[in-house]
Amino acid sequence: MKLDNIQLGLTYDDLLLIPQKSDVVPSEVKIDSYLTPKIHLNVPIVSSAMDTVTEHELAIALARVGGIGVIHKNMSIEDQAKEVALVKNASSEGYENAVKDSNGCLLCAAAIGAGGNALDRVAALVNANVDAIVVDSAHGHSSNIIKTVKMIRETYPSLQLIAGNIVTKEAAKDLIDAGANAVKVGIGPGSICTTRVVSGVGMPQASAVDEVASFCKDKGVCVIADGGLKYSGDIVKALALGADTVMLGSLLARCIEAPGEVKEINGKKMKVYVGMGSLAAMKRGSADRYFQKSTVAVEKLVPEGIEAVVPCSGCVADTIYQLCGGLRSGMGYCGAKNIEELKYNAHFVRITNAGLVESHPHDVNITTSAPNYSK
Repeated sequence: MKLDNIQLGLTYDDLLLIPQKSDVVPSEVKIDSYLTPKIHLNVPIVSSAMDTVTEHELAIALARVGGIGVIHKNMSIEDQAKEVALVKNASSEGYENAVKDSNGCLLCAAAIGAGGNALDRVAALVNANVDAIVVDSAHGHSSNIIKTVKMIRETYPSLQLIAGNIVTKEAAKDLIDAGANAVKVGIGPGSICTTRVVSGVGMPQASAVDEVASFCKDKGVCVIADGGLKYSGDIVKALALGADTVMLGSLLARCIEAPGEVKEINGKKMKVYVGMGSLAAMKRGSADRYFQKSTVAVEKLVPEGIEAVVPCSGCVADTIYQLCGGLRSGMGYCGAKNIEELKYNAHFVRITNAGLVESHPHDVNITTSAPNYSK
């Protein structure tokens, strides 16, 4: 029977890390990590390749504080290459935590699809000195994605190549065999994603990260946990489960540097945040991510995402500061001086719905909001 010995899937809200004996001071922990085995980051944070999250302004701001942005592909090849060039030509002077290439230029990645012009797009991005290419799909364990990864690897043997999205060790193996230096984990956990309810397919994110990271840890391949991250504590959990970096969408979409339109709703400033599987984004060029054609009539598209707004929350630097502060705190509780020790020291407890309620502020009316918490 199909449901005999069925696998249990857990997400971040199902888990808490158990505190360990510690002599670690949070302010002294090292939170640097690797996007790929050859790309070192000072903070383990990557911005999502979404058209309301990452263009040059946010990518510059993120690289200056130690992370890396992935320029989205919902634009012409020429425009995407220009976006990368703007990041590479931006100044890093005065930013001591900035991540830079061997020429002193800020790091920048860019996303591509598996369409017919994939190699043309890669060529233009490489010419713009992109540091990594992300072969981006809602279903990374598909023959077309694997074929595209192989094709790029054969053409550019030394290019840093990331592929996804996946949730199983079998998918990780196939992408690694095809030539990926890093894999991206997550099908349907994002706040604006409807893939799981539209298609009935996916895996709770904590279990997905655990499975893929466990397979990849001895393969010399990095793991990016993409989606489902609402708080800094979720970042701690993702890294403890074995991810090397996390990819953020909604937490960065609300920053002033994100390209989403600002709207005032009920007297509050909000930023437009659009899923790449939404009708709007699919018409702008992301339909191929969901194996559909953007040239068809709108009513013929089957969306796997929504259009939404998120509260404006200030600049990238302040957002990253709060997220990294939470990460440092979590590592201190776990007795981890660095991310590798966090992975080794991590012990989880599974919690109930009542435990989740207890984890949040409760039985009070919040009078003053905190910069790192909202519900």
